[in-house]
Amino acid sequence: MKKYVPFIKGILFIAIALFLFGFAAQRNDLKEIDKIDLKFTNGDNLFIDYKTVNKLLIQNFGELKSQRKENIILKRLEDALISNEMIEDAEVFLTIEGTIGATIKQRTPIARVNDEGVAYYLDSKGDKMPLSSNYSARVPLLSGLRNNNSKEVYKMAHLIFKDSFLHKQIIGIEINRKDEFSLSTRVGNQKIELGTFDNIDTKIKKLKAFYQKALKDKTLEKYQTINLVYNKQVVCTKK
Repeated sequence: MKKYVPFIKGILFIAIALFLFGFAAQRNDLKEIDKIDLKFTNGDNLFIDYKTVNKLLIQNFGELKSQRKENIILKRLEDALISNEMIEDAEVFLTIEGTIGATIKQRTPIARVNDEGVAYYLDSKGDKMPLSSNYSARVPLLSGLRNNNSKEVYKMAHLIFKDSFLHKQIIGIEINRKDEFSLSTRVGNQKIELGTFDNIDTKIKKLKAFYQKALKDKTLEKYQTINLVYNKQVVCTKK
């Protein structure tokens, strides 16, 4: 009989542990939500504010505070947040203390489009994004966007957004009926003629080399257009 004592003790210990765990879990489920903590991963430039997010949650689920934790379905909260046109992704979690936390990633605009009076952003995935009354993004103004050139336009806008030099310098992107690009500059007020998207890396390298020399010689303000279409050369016209 003595040899069964450790086994019996082990069974009792497991049973007590399961009981305590179940009891604690039940008490935890019955605990009420006492706080909602929202965090944005994109910094302080908010296209959607905390008040709007709270309102979105209340519209879908009522007042979350004072609801029992057992009634909270995190996936439903995440889906509600992602349904907003300003939000790209959201991760919602629930703490032991009763706080609903949400980490929100806003969509990232890379260009602004004005299509026959209808203005919107082009985002980092190439989709339409509405303007925000809370914040205006400092991105190039895009014109000439059509259904048959949208992929090339997105690649150009994305290239400019990702390149630190171009992101600071380019304020306008225009594409004509021949799918040829021209860019407007912030410093110097020049028009940069790029031609098509073909060999774009080589063209950008030529542009940066030209700027480096022109800034060093303090001659940049003298030029009206910078043409990068021709192979192995930069052709400029003066003002």
